[in-house]
Order: sequence, then structure tokens, then C-alpha cells
Amino acid sequence: MTSAAVRVQGLWKRFGQQVAVAGIDLELPAGKFIGLVGPNGAGKTTTLSMVTGLLRPDQGSVEVVGHDVWRDPVAVKARIGVLPEGLRLFERLSGRELLAYSGRLRGLPGAEVDKRATQLLDVLDLAGAQHKLVVDYSTGMRKKIGLAAALLHNPEVLFLDEPFEGVDPVSAQTIRGVLERYTASGATVVFSSHVMELVESLCDWVAVMAAGRIRAHGTLAEVRGESASLQQAFLELVGAGGRDTASNLDWLGGGAR
Repeated sequence: MTSAAVRVQGLWKRFGQQVAVAGIDLELPAGKFIGLVGPNGAGKTTTLSMVTGLLRPDQGSVEVVGHDVWRDPVAVKARIGVLPEGLRLFERLSGRELLAYSGRLRGLPGAEVDKRATQLLDVLDLAGAQHKLVVDYSTGMRKKIGLAAALLHNPEVLFLDEPFEGVDPVSAQTIRGVLERYTASGATVVFSSHVMELVESLCDWVAVMAAGRIRAHGTLAEVRGESASLQQAFLELVGAGGRDTASNLDWLGGGAR
């Protein structure tokens, strides 16, 4: 692997008059658990979509493990796993059938696909539901089977967009354990979130994004700086520190009408 898992230069994306990503430059180190954090509407999902080749940028370049995402898409897609926001799955397949299909699409031998699928289903606590149709899976189960499909070909870099949103604590702990094991092997995880406590407990490298721009990046300690927590540093970086959110709500509460 290269020293940087991802290199982004001059990345722009507009939707009509709305600028979603405003010329960001960023290098994400390999072998780290990386958090891309920001408020809703910051541009996180748009950035990840461009980095993973799901959305073409208006301007700029992206390299993943040394390969240009748009000039060499086949090489990039062979080296990454993606769990996108609003995950769409083949819902009339069972969990095991979905993994078998995903593995064969990746060109893995059938016996290896079956072996890896069995192991992933077991580790992610889906073995009992492996023959159940995905359409009948809960939100947490869908996230876990999507993660299994993203990991099946053993990618070098895994991209996750809000992987814990809508997931119960038991499923979240299971997903967390798998991701920690994955990064301990030297692989890279890049995940977006707006939950600072989660990022602070998981990540060793963070990039803070707001209004389509990178406001800060570096190790957790560097971004946190003198602040008591990543949450406090984040609020200051995005310009929300000290905001009085209730000053105009004097009518709220107390039974007043």
C-alpha cells in the first residue's frame, strides 16, 4: 500500500447553484481508522461518492491506493469496499445468496466465497438469518449484510457512510468489533458520521468538514487541540460554539399557549 490510502486534489461538486464540495485537498493515511465528520449538509456523502467513483466530480482528482478513480476505475473498485448511505440491496435474495452473488461478481472462486460468507455470517451474528430474504431484515441486519458484502473480497480500503445510523447497540458493537479487527490487520477504514462521541472512541485520524470545505484534519489529538473533547473542537471549527439556540423560544414549555 502507498503511504496515503486516498489523495484528493481540488475536488469540486455543484448541483445547480448549490456548491456541495468546494475545492477540497486531502490526504488520508493508510492503515488508520479515519473519521470524516461534519454537520448534516456538510458535503460528506458527496465527497465519499466522488472518492469511491459513484459520482463524477466537476473538477479535481482522486487517487485511491495510487490509482486514479476515474482513469483506472477497475483497479480502484477491486481494492475498495463501500457501504453507502441509503443502502440498496437485492432484497429478493437471502443473506447467503447475496454474499454468494457479490463474491462471484468480484471473481472469487465459489469455494472461497462460500468459506468467507460462512465466516462473515457467523462473526456478524447473521448465521441464523442467512436463508431469510433480505427484504425481511431489520435495519441493523441490513447494515451488517451490507458490511459483509463490502468486506468479502478483502479490500484495502473500506468506505462507510453513516454505518451506525439506525443500528441497535448490539449490532453496533458487532460492527465495531469487525472494523477494529480489520484495521488491526493494516487495512484502512474511512467512515462519515456526525456523532462525535462515536468518532472519538473509534478513530485515530479525523477530517472535519463544513459547508463543502475541510476545516481541520490530522490525528485525533491534533484536531481536538486544547478542547475538552472532539465535540467541543468540532462545534468551534464549524462555527456553532456558544450559539444560543433557545433565545427566541421563550414561549416554549410551562404550559403557555
